[in-house]
Amino acid sequence: MDQYNVTGMSCAACSARVEKAVREVPGVTQCAVNLLTNSMGVEGSASPDAVIAAVTNAGYGASLKNESKGASSAPKGDPLEDKETPKLVKRLIVSAAVLAVLMYFSMGHAMWGWPLPAFFHGNHAAVGIVQMLLAGIIMVVNQRFFISGFRGLTHRAPNMDTLVSMGSMTAFLWSVWALLRITRAQLDGSDELAMKYMMQLNFEAAGMILTLITVGKTLEARSKGKTTDALRGLMQLAPKTAVLEIDGREETVPVEKVKPGDVFIVRPGENIPVDGEVISGESAVNEASLTGESIPADKSAGDRVSAATVNQSGFLRCRATRVGEDTTLSQIIKMVSEASATKAPIAKIADKVSAVFVPVVIGIALVTFLVWAVCSKDVGYSLERAVSVLVISCPCALGLATPVAIMVGSGKGARNGILFKTAVSLEETGRIGIVALDKTGTITKGEPTVTDVLSADGVAAEELLQVAFSLEKQSEHPLAKAVCVYASERGFAPEPVSAFRALPGSGVEGMLNGQVCFGGSMKYACERARVSDDMKSRAEALANDGKTPLLFSSGECFLGVIAVADVLKEDSARAIGELEEMGLSVVMLTGDNEKTAAAVGRTAGVSEVVAGVLPDGKAQVVRGLKSRGKVAMVGDGVNDAPALTGADVGIAIGAGTDVAIDAADVVLMKSGLSDVTAAIRLSRAVLRKIKQNLFWAFFYNALLIPMAAGVFIPVLGWELDPMYGAAAMSLSSFCVVTNALLLNRVDLRKHRPHRKKSSPSPSAVDASVETLTVKVEGMMCEHCEKHVREALESLPFVALAEVSHEAGTAKLTLSGPPKQKQIKKAVENAGYGFIGTE
Repeated sequence: MDQYNVTGMSCAACSARVEKAVREVPGVTQCAVNLLTNSMGVEGSASPDAVIAAVTNAGYGASLKNESKGASSAPKGDPLEDKETPKLVKRLIVSAAVLAVLMYFSMGHAMWGWPLPAFFHGNHAAVGIVQMLLAGIIMVVNQRFFISGFRGLTHRAPNMDTLVSMGSMTAFLWSVWALLRITRAQLDGSDELAMKYMMQLNFEAAGMILTLITVGKTLEARSKGKTTDALRGLMQLAPKTAVLEIDGREETVPVEKVKPGDVFIVRPGENIPVDGEVISGESAVNEASLTGESIPADKSAGDRVSAATVNQSGFLRCRATRVGEDTTLSQIIKMVSEASATKAPIAKIADKVSAVFVPVVIGIALVTFLVWAVCSKDVGYSLERAVSVLVISCPCALGLATPVAIMVGSGKGARNGILFKTAVSLEETGRIGIVALDKTGTITKGEPTVTDVLSADGVAAEELLQVAFSLEKQSEHPLAKAVCVYASERGFAPEPVSAFRALPGSGVEGMLNGQVCFGGSMKYACERARVSDDMKSRAEALANDGKTPLLFSSGECFLGVIAVADVLKEDSARAIGELEEMGLSVVMLTGDNEKTAAAVGRTAGVSEVVAGVLPDGKAQVVRGLKSRGKVAMVGDGVNDAPALTGADVGIAIGAGTDVAIDAADVVLMKSGLSDVTAAIRLSRAVLRKIKQNLFWAFFYNALLIPMAAGVFIPVLGWELDPMYGAAAMSLSSFCVVTNALLLNRVDLRKHRPHRKKSSPSPSAVDASVETLTVKVEGMMCEHCEKHVREALESLPFVALAEVSHEAGTAKLTLSGPPKQKQIKKAVENAGYGFIGTE
């Protein structure tokens, strides 16, 4: 998509006119004009010259945004700097100062008898001339309204400025005509007639309209400036320099000169200049600027780092991998900018209205003038009614209703690590009814982890882990790696193993301390050692829970079972619960067998599981789900790309592959499912704001145009002065922008509490207690504690669980009446034994 700057637009009618002109250019397939940022995105094969010519012929200005490849993402200057507000403030100060003098001469002297110099006593023509000059100064200061407005008329594309300029000019010209009649009356010596014409002077209305519209424009510009704060903040994060390691020496260079493959140094407290990979060193890196995650991420050799993140503690040597526009920061800035430059489907409502709104309003103003001229036979009063219609009807609010909400929503998402690629994806995310979740890497961590360590009677857990670590250290199997990581984290060191053999489909064996030791499947273990019925049943229970039990023996002595599984991410179960509480259907897709898939689904709280699905099958399942409603697909791998593309909204987990991220409509910088709920909350909030803004914009015009035309005068006596109309119009635009800015207060992490049961079941434990101690069997280590704690804290009546594997207890802090059956089920589903409660 090519990006253009557009100048001269003042309202929704302007943006609609520019869009229409560019869409008619041969080769243009898509065009979206953003009134808020005065920008335009164009897709297709049309040349920039043809696009610019079309905009120019429509009466506006356009230029191609400068996007020099390879340049740093750091802008030279600030392209989002609010340059309009300072100009408007100067115009407003001058206009208000001159208007104050004008009001003194008009209303102050004529209505309240405020004194004037003796020269003006009885000199009505002189008073009128001063008013004309003062109004003329205000009109010259605000000449932009007239230039833009009449240029729109000459191009047959009237806009908001056309209405303002016509209203002000009509009041001014009528006042000039009244002034000429004053001079004639004074020459004829008719002071009474001169005073009559003095009451028809409306120079103050001509000046007041322009001044009040300028007040509204100034407030609007200041508010609009705040909508780009998030994007401006991202741009300002980009470092300006980098420290390169060149021939053994350090050299500070502008970040633009860093090339892929260069080695750069980052000391504690410094920003990382470009994306790279750690060569040496260890540190904690604060990535909150990109992901919204407040907890620093540990980095060591082989880990990736991103530009604009902060090295907090250690010394890092890194190799540059992506620079300039290819960095993660630049891609985020580009996504937010392009999302703001695109148009949400709901905006088409305002576009259709705006395209015909201004001509219709001009027609209503003419009809109003004619009707009142016939009924009242007072040309001055008839003009006042027509001017009121013109100034009350400016479609600023309509034009701003959608883009300000989109801009604020996109920025809010970017600050929280949620990137919407287009305005369409931002809108559609809030409309989904079904969420399809890939299992591996999305619901689960995507790598095997030891979940349970069950030693045989008379065998210490340490002995079991020592033998398992020594054997599995020799293996390349992913399950072996999980065992090694687990043992290494607990301070074990592998002992020498000889005659090692890997037996495909069975396990591993080798000589350790003079004994033949082996580990593997239950079938293999039962062939080599005597396994008790109790251990067999516990191993089978682990398998039923979707875990892989590995049985180990030393000689004929059975040592125990180590269970390995792809465990859930910390926030998966809670996020899935929140999705269902939000009224969404959650479906898990996985290539695993039905037994494993069902076990993971139970643990995660997913009610609908589709197992045994191949990559192309996921896309087919998504197509089937679309018959039930709008579908969002959440995934992270290459095999998820077809499903991400086929869904109504594709959501890529940020830690996933580039292919998945490219195929998705929404990118989550963090890997937790909680950001899926946050994205949906944000989208729904943006939709609410857009609907509120459109409602008030339509309601405002529907109510006040008839009032301005004088429809209610004969019935209710309601009359709207042009000056009040100008103030109301300005206030409407300001309110629309301010309402959109309230999106910054939306709490994306907020979730509703679990629904409480109306009454406790007969098996409920005494509801008066605030704490409860649960006795648990089978916990061996800190990991077991974590597993039990997560299971218990997922219960709606448990606020906190303090678990000790040494004591075999879990002390619960309760937030509601506890239920023993649910506690028992939670403990057993986690793979442990429930003894009872105290």
